[in-house]
Amino acid sequence: MTGEGWQVHVLSFEGPDAYARAGGIASRVAGLTAALSQSGCDTHLWFVGDPALPGEERVDGVTLHRWGQWISRYHPGGVYEAEEDKRRDFVSSLPPHLVERLILPHLADPAHRVAILAEEWQTVHAVLHLDWLLARAGARDRVAMLWNANNTFGFDRIDWPRLAQAATITTVSRYMRHRMWNLGVDPLVIANGISPDVLRRPTAGEVRKLKRLARHRPMIAKVARWDPDKRWLLAVETVAELKRRGREPLFVARGGMEEHGAEVTALARAMGLRILVRELEAPGAAGLGDAVQAARDADLLLLTSPLDREASQLLFAASTAVLANSGHEPFGLVGLEAMAAGGLVCVGGTGEDYVLPGWNALVLQTMNPQEFIGELDRLRAHPELERALRRRAASTAARFAWTEIVRRSVLPALAARVPLRPDGPRFEPPARRAPSDAGRPRTAYPPVTRIVNDPVPGGVAAAPARS
Repeated sequence: MTGEGWQVHVLSFEGPDAYARAGGIASRVAGLTAALSQSGCDTHLWFVGDPALPGEERVDGVTLHRWGQWISRYHPGGVYEAEEDKRRDFVSSLPPHLVERLILPHLADPAHRVAILAEEWQTVHAVLHLDWLLARAGARDRVAMLWNANNTFGFDRIDWPRLAQAATITTVSRYMRHRMWNLGVDPLVIANGISPDVLRRPTAGEVRKLKRLARHRPMIAKVARWDPDKRWLLAVETVAELKRRGREPLFVARGGMEEHGAEVTALARAMGLRILVRELEAPGAAGLGDAVQAARDADLLLLTSPLDREASQLLFAASTAVLANSGHEPFGLVGLEAMAAGGLVCVGGTGEDYVLPGWNALVLQTMNPQEFIGELDRLRAHPELERALRRRAASTAARFAWTEIVRRSVLPALAARVPLRPDGPRFEPPARRAPSDAGRPRTAYPPVTRIVNDPVPGGVAAAPARS
């Protein structure tokens, strides 16, 4: 199945700019849009982008639309600074622009179809607004509308019956689907994917070199937000127990900016772990190798700068184990990326649908460090089992390439919701209005703070009832 005739619009706060990257959503939308473009879709990504970059730009086959730049100029701290102001602008001004300038002109050809793929709670009212505008234009049945939940953030702010009426609700794992049943919705599961650069494994020589710089100590890696759900405290207790047993572990950790990080480092000190806080001084394998070599006398190497793809995949491949276990993990993208590198990955058994316990990864289900240490000892006694597990991990991850997810799941889901009807209604492209923001830089979109004739107070249009 190809994307021929489809115009696809992905709506997300996060995006590929450094300004708009704050977590896994940025990686998701970048990989998804690239794969949609490769499948033949006319692909557009709408996000809260860098205010210094063009408002519209075509990059590698995907048209990037950086929205709300007039607000972002006053808030250089990133995508989520002044989040509520940006959200209000996004949901009110983006839908009319999108419908008038792109969707209706595309539907002038009856063989064309349109899809809206929206991400996370910030875009919910944009979906409701689009649903209302398209129904008013008589074009709603030509547009597939999907809204996706990557996590439970913001669920308390969503009017679930209205959203379910306006769009097909999706999520990333069976675990998340079960969590959402309590909300009265039954989402469609479409798995996350990984981009092609994740599938490029480090060479055996690169892995040997990093192990040599670590003096062949058992390296335990963890890359996650400083969040109690990520079980950082258990990781520290596990490393401390390995040290107590004379294993000389090196715990390589990359957290975030959250307050829980102070609690983690305090526990590490209390348990006698020596900590080296280090910023990477060079990109890729060189920067990671220098940091690991500098940690000769440390038990915990705490990295304070982001790991680029080359460095993270090398760390995963060379580590004795990657701790990606969480108490609540909607999907576990880091775990899947570590498997793609051929890593020995430990997950927590929540949203990691890609894991077959003991076959391509290990599943840790208790808060006892002995569970992990026992598994590690078993694999040390049977190295052929570890080698087979790492091979299967990489093979499994390849099946989750975004190109495969789009071909197997996304395009069929869209086609099922908007069947091709060559004899369908035609739409005349609307007359283009002169911009109302002549005094603004052309890289910024015009701010619209309220929907004209909005039937609902507060600027969000209601979705009309449909049979």
